[in-house]
Amino acid sequence: MPAPATSFDVRGKREMLTREDVLAGLPDYLHQIIERHPSSHDHKAALYECGQTISYGELREAVVRLAEQFESDGIRAGDRVMLVAENSCLLVASVLALSRLHAWSVVVNARLSEGEIDNILAHCSARRVLYGSAVSKDAAAHGERAGAQLRMAAGLGSYHLGPLNEHCQPEPVENDPARQVAIMIYTTGTTGAPKGVMLTHRNLLYIAHSASLLRQLCNEDRVYAVLPISHVYGLSAVCLATLFAGAALQLEARFDPPELARALRDDGITLMQGVPTMYARLLELADAGHIELHAPQLRFMYAGGSPLDMTLKTAVEQRFGLPLHNGYGMTESSPTISQTRIDAPRGDTSVGLPIPGLETRLMNNDRSACVARGEVGELWVRGPNVMKGYYRAPDKTGEVLAADGWLNTGDMARLDSDGALFIVGRSKELIIRSGFNVYPPEVEAVIASFPGVVIAAVVGRPVEGNEEVVAFVQVANRPSFDVADLRLFLVERLSPYKRPSHIHVLDSLPATASGKVLKHQLKLLAEAN
Repeated sequence: MPAPATSFDVRGKREMLTREDVLAGLPDYLHQIIERHPSSHDHKAALYECGQTISYGELREAVVRLAEQFESDGIRAGDRVMLVAENSCLLVASVLALSRLHAWSVVVNARLSEGEIDNILAHCSARRVLYGSAVSKDAAAHGERAGAQLRMAAGLGSYHLGPLNEHCQPEPVENDPARQVAIMIYTTGTTGAPKGVMLTHRNLLYIAHSASLLRQLCNEDRVYAVLPISHVYGLSAVCLATLFAGAALQLEARFDPPELARALRDDGITLMQGVPTMYARLLELADAGHIELHAPQLRFMYAGGSPLDMTLKTAVEQRFGLPLHNGYGMTESSPTISQTRIDAPRGDTSVGLPIPGLETRLMNNDRSACVARGEVGELWVRGPNVMKGYYRAPDKTGEVLAADGWLNTGDMARLDSDGALFIVGRSKELIIRSGFNVYPPEVEAVIASFPGVVIAAVVGRPVEGNEEVVAFVQVANRPSFDVADLRLFLVERLSPYKRPSHIHVLDSLPATASGKVLKHQLKLLAEAN
């Protein structure tokens, strides 16, 4: 279907928002989102972190100095630079500084395992790796293992910088910001073939601008930023959208419910965006009397990254007295595809209307035609936010991205009579746990590498507001097989959110005559236990 104009309420005035409205006034490059504000805005807070405040003027100066420092450290236009970090002022400034140099930021969560970090590094052939060691103990450990050297960034604190990769070949610099890559985010890293999603400046700025408009962000807002900037949701829809609007980000490296409760009460937080499990944990602790939830300045709450349960939505709305907005997206779409509107909260778990300027279509099983309205089909999207492709993987890119720009989300959806989307299932095996993508093949590969495992299969099991990872293993000698040893093995090789919550040892896994594991039977078994 074509990209319709979107009706929305801007400070009490009903207007129509189109693709042209979002594109109008977009800067070309990420670093220009802080340069677009007038000098009179320089004194306004841009970033809060652990008691430190950085104004827009200070951030702009810090980004310029950091870019000069990176350049002196041998970073060139077209280089890939890995940022192994957790949320911090340094991470935000590094992304913007690399944009100034036309280098690519490969943003990586410091909590990934050694194997995941190494695979991503090998695949992207980064020129250098920056470790956000001052904020993240995990980043510090990765940096120590790599022999990184201590550096100081004026106004931003210390970090560690890995050795120069003399073999790194820079990518060509595109003159068109819709073609020039700004950020690369990896959707997997443990298997031998990680996928690096190439997101351009235009991709990310389109989402930043549309999110700021749809959430009615203004320069008086203070946004709680605990979603990892290494995840595209935290990067574009939270971090970049806030800076685009001239608002302030309150950066948190990790989710800590008592600290969030305190910030909501004391710090004037006006927007909170998270995954459903974050809200569930807040309610759990509040119901147990461990925290009090009082948010006098909060005006907007949003849940994304994983399915939103109606029971949780209702409970959150009753506790805070505000609608809990919902949305849907994926890394390959930078990420937002649809979201509920601030002026039209819903009483269901729809993921809302497609964002302005995005075309959608729901295809039948053989992809020969669109399904009728109200019927379930495979969701395809096209718009300025769709990725450039997977890095160094044209075949994988071709599997999901058509030559005419249509992206196959791999998800099944239906369209309501009012144009709102409902995600009804996944055609892929993707598991979304606490807002993070878990790809069964990579988990299965790690489990299968443990001595004694013959075959492994991983499925997702829905729980309230989330999904669990459940593993089934067939082993060579069941009496002598130690599940505890397997769990220790996985701790060293998988991030916490990828590790199975339950591991079931079976005499044999259900399979077809050709040996293909029947995962639908395993899903039924997982849900029954």
